[in-house]
Amino acid sequence: MINEQIRDKEVRVIGENGEQLGVMSVKEALKLAEDAELDLVKIAPTAKPPVCKIVDYGKFRYEQARKEKEAKKKQKVIEVKEIRLSPNIDTNDLNTKVNAAKKFIAKGDKVKITLRFRGREMAHMASSKHILDDFAQMLSDIAVVEKAPKVEGRSMTMFLTEKR
Repeated sequence: MINEQIRDKEVRVIGENGEQLGVMSVKEALKLAEDAELDLVKIAPTAKPPVCKIVDYGKFRYEQARKEKEAKKKQKVIEVKEIRLSPNIDTNDLNTKVNAAKKFIAKGDKVKITLRFRGREMAHMASSKHILDDFAQMLSDIAVVEKAPKVEGRSMTMFLTEKR
């Protein structure tokens, strides 16, 4: 909210150089802002009394946008990559999947390993858990198990993340 949009009776005012001007009525604060040829901007609406600052509104908005853009640039989005396996996977196929997982983990992504069961394979779920354990063991030098293998319907899933 800026200038006439501010409907509070009293506000705490901060000057253009950051100095405290104290608590005063909105009319007085607006007069101070007009004398300085600047705007009265409400920067902390939840405070008691609300805090307003005398600034150039255009410059204030630009600075805010720049700070948000800078903060957005610094954050890292972690994706979850999925690798699907079957209970009767061969060792070379497993090694290929492990190499793919290594690439994902090196990029900083989480990896979800899914062991999918079809038909009669459902009867031997417990004996297939070793595949996920072997997978985790092969990646133990660069990754750590975030969520242990867990059965969900027709599949068993496990999450791996980069070692810190």
